[in-house]
Amino acid sequence: MFTFTPLQGALSESNASQSLLELDGGVKVLVDVGWDDTFDVEKLRELEKQIPTLSLILLTHATVSHLGAYAHCCKNFPLFTRIPVYATRPVIDLGRTVAQDLYASTPLAATTIPPSLLAEAAYSYAQTSPDADPSLLLQAPTPDDIARYFSLIQPLKYSQPHQPLPSPFSPPLNGLTITAYNSGHTLGGTIWHIQHGLESIVYAVDWNQARENVFSGAAWLAGGHGATGGAEVIEQLRKPTALVCSSRSPDAALARARRDDHLLESIKLCIARGGTVLIPVDSSARVLELSYLLEHAWRAEVAKDNNVFKSAKAYLAGRSIGSTMRNARSMLEWMDDSIVREFEAVAGGARQGNSGPGAAKTKDAGPFDFKYLRLLERKAQVERILQQAADDSQPKGRVIIATDSSVAWGFSKDVLRSIAGDPRNLVILTEKPSLSLGRPSIARILWEWWKERKDGVAVEQTSNGESFEQVYCGGRNLEITDATRQALEGSELGVYQQWLATQRQLQATLHSSGATALESSADVVDDASETTTESEESETEQQGKALNVSTTIGQASRKKVVLKDEDLGITILFKKKGVYDFDVRGKKGRERMFPTVMRRKRNDEFGELIRPEEYLRAEEREDADGQDERQDGNRQEQGLGKKRKFDDVGAAKGATGPSKRPQAKRAHSDEPEAAAQPDGHAGDELDELEDEEETVVGPAKLVVTSTAVSVNLRIAFVDFSGLHDKRSLNMLIPLIQPRKLILVAGAEDETLALAADCKNLLSAHLTSESSQSAVDVFTPAVGATVDASVDTNAWVVKLAEPFVKRLKWQNVRGLGIVTVTGLLLPGGEIAIQDIQHPAAAADGAEDDTANKRPKLEADNATEEATNLPAAANDKQLTPARPPLPTLDVLPTALASATRSAAQPLHVGDLRLADLRRAMLGSGHRAEFRGEGTLLIDGTVAVRKTATGRVEIESVGLPFGVGDGGGGRGGSGMGTFYEVRRKIYEGLAVVAGA
Repeated sequence: MFTFTPLQGALSESNASQSLLELDGGVKVLVDVGWDDTFDVEKLRELEKQIPTLSLILLTHATVSHLGAYAHCCKNFPLFTRIPVYATRPVIDLGRTVAQDLYASTPLAATTIPPSLLAEAAYSYAQTSPDADPSLLLQAPTPDDIARYFSLIQPLKYSQPHQPLPSPFSPPLNGLTITAYNSGHTLGGTIWHIQHGLESIVYAVDWNQARENVFSGAAWLAGGHGATGGAEVIEQLRKPTALVCSSRSPDAALARARRDDHLLESIKLCIARGGTVLIPVDSSARVLELSYLLEHAWRAEVAKDNNVFKSAKAYLAGRSIGSTMRNARSMLEWMDDSIVREFEAVAGGARQGNSGPGAAKTKDAGPFDFKYLRLLERKAQVERILQQAADDSQPKGRVIIATDSSVAWGFSKDVLRSIAGDPRNLVILTEKPSLSLGRPSIARILWEWWKERKDGVAVEQTSNGESFEQVYCGGRNLEITDATRQALEGSELGVYQQWLATQRQLQATLHSSGATALESSADVVDDASETTTESEESETEQQGKALNVSTTIGQASRKKVVLKDEDLGITILFKKKGVYDFDVRGKKGRERMFPTVMRRKRNDEFGELIRPEEYLRAEEREDADGQDERQDGNRQEQGLGKKRKFDDVGAAKGATGPSKRPQAKRAHSDEPEAAAQPDGHAGDELDELEDEEETVVGPAKLVVTSTAVSVNLRIAFVDFSGLHDKRSLNMLIPLIQPRKLILVAGAEDETLALAADCKNLLSAHLTSESSQSAVDVFTPAVGATVDASVDTNAWVVKLAEPFVKRLKWQNVRGLGIVTVTGLLLPGGEIAIQDIQHPAAAADGAEDDTANKRPKLEADNATEEATNLPAAANDKQLTPARPPLPTLDVLPTALASATRSAAQPLHVGDLRLADLRRAMLGSGHRAEFRGEGTLLIDGTVAVRKTATGRVEIESVGLPFGVGDGGGGRGGSGMGTFYEVRRKIYEGLAVVAGA
């Protein structure tokens, strides 16, 4: 059984992706936890209902549309963190940066509390304050919370089958296997292959077959994660029982070279006239392709002494863009082979240059070592850049790649507001913006203006003679909304506290773990609270907090000082000084046990986490200690880190110097900052700029303001979405040959049109009329469930006792394999041939026992039949028959004929790595030569073809003529037979008899 239910993104123009797959046995797999730019919690209601029954979660891309709601679910849904999540390493790391960028950029991501829940928490709220603003914000996850949530995801590599672990409340998975394959489009993007019983499901949403500058193409036609070679779809992805594919594709796809030329020519024309180019883009995925293209274009043009590019400046703005680029530099092996070759060439040149006297001057920059792109991670830096552009008497060209692509949050909205009035400026949209049920985003409005071409079009020419268009806006008014936080006042604070107490009580009832408990450190403003730093003791405090479940409502957070002894419970032994005894008489549960904390080992992709500071040499340790002392001294001089009285709350605002804002407030920095700039630039005045400290502390509400801006700039559209086009679909779907096709992630018109085309394509490759009717193409809407089970029938039979005794089982990779040859009888019947000739079939004691049973049953049935009337004979015998048919041993007359007709069969999948290990254990020499060839003793070569066929080739040396290599076989033919024997041992030889 296999049913598919899209929770978001089906038959709509929203890019959000959520899909629920239910397999046989109640196994439920959630693929993606996407969100759109509206951040509407109502779109997560169905997902919230499914959480207690989910078995595992798979993530495909590191974008907001595929994992934007992951941190929200971990924060607000208690059971969500207990579900195993699987993704590739780039999706985990880049997903963490995009989530931190999202919550640091807009309070909309924190979402508001529904008014219905507030009314339940405080009935008097609607009576006392009918005009109050109900947009009370939930507490957003901190950067540390987001890092912890993403550390729970299990990393996987491409093309490696994995049997996942189920959630604690999931039924057994029964051998479910997941395999990740490269999908293109993003770094680490995944096509998931799910194997469960007879079901073989391929989930491919948002993939790209074409190679790009940074990303290699999807792995449909290749064995690895590249897109080179092969005219057939790889065996693992061929002929699935169901293919889930996205129908969203660009309207007019351009080749990579033409696409890059259109973008660079548009930028060149704008900066030549002193304008500013804004390119909205996401902060984790497609930004790598655009930043790589612009950096290398600047390098090439500056090398040609192009004055236009030499005088212009390029910027990359995003609150977590530094972390994104650091992750990209450490994941070059996940990118296209050209990036790997470029890095190897740069590394090789650096090694050669280091041996000479002028090494420093000849050092080249790597693929993501930016020489001309300047990274901006703070709003003050972006404002300074825009102010300089407005103050320049002679305008200079600027290119700003800013987050995000919807222009709904991030720095792109600030840049657009500043450059909208100048007709020399340009906005380049790189993908079709999504459209949710609410009001359209700014990027969607600009894209609609680009399609209308109401105020005129400027036709420009590229260097190759191709024309492209830039659309004038003509002074239209554009409404830009800004979302800000505002502290709660009056009755709103009381309503919020009552709602918070209710939620804590619910979590205590559910016995939720400390990782999902509501944080109350910023729920209530306490000016006398002690400011502590996040350190290794945070785990201790969290464990102590979870030990006292019965007093969850009354217990304050670890940063509060107004704690009662009854609230602390047994944790008073280490939370309160001078207390060394606790009365456990009459206590129950955790209150009778000393609060011992089990420290959790931290692991990364290489195993247990190693702390470099523990392996410092003596002189390095002294230098580090001296530096810490100097930093502590500077902190004491500035008055930071000390307790403040009620009147000294604003004292820190008057502090001067670079440490005016604590570094812990930077939501974008999940890694320690390096001494050098991540983009290779020397320090300048931009590095000294700091954002103003956020004044809203504690519970807050959402305040949305709107401003109208007159837009006079130009709009251009160059498709950099990196999605498959219709040509790729028309070529690949007939090669994949799915039995069922499910189309999601696309608008209604394009999905229905693609469904009709795919049905015709699949039917054209089938011969018989019956096969044509078996091609099913589903286009489900959001919330609609389709049954896409495999077209097979299953029967249940009862095995006779003598038949079971003759079965000879063989084990292959944990599975039992057996061949059966028997006589299938209807329920209650017996083998008449054996009853008539019991002596002929009884060759031993086992056969005597087998034949005595059916003969005795037949005699009893005969006696009952003679004593009853003929009319009642069937009525009395029919209820006595078993309802299931019986599989019994073959009669002697049929056994010989069946044995001669059956053919032996080999079951199993041979891995060359396992064969090499077995041959080395037997004393032979075995090594890999070339691609997919195992050479044993220098005389026997074993190859495995793409279809799974194993080929053995030997030089054919006779017995006694060794190869001189020291192999134990001693001869070419001896090694050949030894290899064949080892291959047979790894397979189950299912004979016909």
